[in-house]
Amino acid sequence: MEAHPSLKAAQEEMKKEAKSSYFDLPALDVSVAFPQATPAANFPPCTSDYYQFDDLLTPQERSIRMKVRIFMEKEVAPIITKYWEKAEFPFEIIPKVGALHVVGGSLKGEYGCPGLSITESAIVFAEVARVDASLSVFILVHDYLAMHTIGICGSEIQRQKYLPSMAKLQSVGCWGLTEPDYGSDASALRTTAKKVEGGWILEGQKRWVGNSTFADILIIFARNTTTKKINAFIVKKDAPGLQATKIENKIGMRVVQNGDILLNKVFVPDEDRLPGVNSFQDTKKVLAASRLMVAWQPIGISMGVYDVCHRYLKERKQFGAPLAAYQLAQQKLVKMLGNIQGMFLVGWRLCKLYETGKMTHGQASLGKAWITLKARETVALGRELLGGNGNLADFHVGKAFCDMESVYTFEGTYDINTLVTGREVTGISSFKPALLSTGSRL
Repeated sequence: MEAHPSLKAAQEEMKKEAKSSYFDLPALDVSVAFPQATPAANFPPCTSDYYQFDDLLTPQERSIRMKVRIFMEKEVAPIITKYWEKAEFPFEIIPKVGALHVVGGSLKGEYGCPGLSITESAIVFAEVARVDASLSVFILVHDYLAMHTIGICGSEIQRQKYLPSMAKLQSVGCWGLTEPDYGSDASALRTTAKKVEGGWILEGQKRWVGNSTFADILIIFARNTTTKKINAFIVKKDAPGLQATKIENKIGMRVVQNGDILLNKVFVPDEDRLPGVNSFQDTKKVLAASRLMVAWQPIGISMGVYDVCHRYLKERKQFGAPLAAYQLAQQKLVKMLGNIQGMFLVGWRLCKLYETGKMTHGQASLGKAWITLKARETVALGRELLGGNGNLADFHVGKAFCDMESVYTFEGTYDINTLVTGREVTGISSFKPALLSTGSRL
């Protein structure tokens, strides 16, 4: 039986009023809702350097560390949660990061770059990730992938043309290697580069490319149709046939604008082919340095989680006492702290090996694999310690918990990195199972 028209009208009016009143409510202040816990917009001081890692650093390295730490706590912590929640990028931060003069650290002070040591760069990534992992990924992709590739594989003309503006973050770079069908097996990529008069025609797809939806400069890897070798190209964002689409619905690194790239007969002039990339082995030169930097991101993430938990346990009271007074809480906190000290020392040793030219691919892979494994445990313990508040991005730990899953996977999964190290220590590659490599059927 259908409702009387006047009743239906009243019901519709009630729905409108309820909807209006709901959406007109002001945003809930989390510090009011949970007065015993300070939200991460007011980031806590660093309490995670228990073994005084600062003593291993030079005065300049300590100065850079504090400069970046202060910037992240004052400029980024108060605003980043809302961007993470909306999966949007804080573009107003870009010129402020550029003004820090820490981008392009690997390029020895040339082309407007700061000329940081590898340890100084690692500290930068850790301090950024301590407050927000997504922003550290933005810098990593731009710096140690896009800029680093131009720096070590580009011509002098290309370096002079592109690097000065990139060092100031006046132009943003991204790096396209991974494809929809080729992640860990990136060397089998299918994107093609066909030589034509005056340049090259690129066709194919790329996936999971950070910064790609707004990057000015895209480094694209493709297979030369003549030589069958891997080459690399600088592609401009307005190139006809280039399309970048944001990947939606991520559970981690939500601020990072990962994209799917479609290359439909994209023309690249000869002067924008990177002459130093003529095989996948050349790509590994870039990945060795970036993998080392990625190993420092989970160090920073773990530091931030510990710092928040350390404050939270002393503020939050249950059963008439602060959580810090309970044995289980202290045990978990100390386990987190121990993990961080170990991660510090492994990361620091990797930096020293790299600076002396001794670091191998296997060492970088073991460092990334082990550090991310310990960091994953650390942030999980932190999420436990915060209880229900550990599910809220407002308290940082829930956000870091999700972000850590991305770090555990990208730049080589835990499993792939262990196999890289395994190949190095045994001399036997296990990447291609015997049944497949011999052509036998499973």
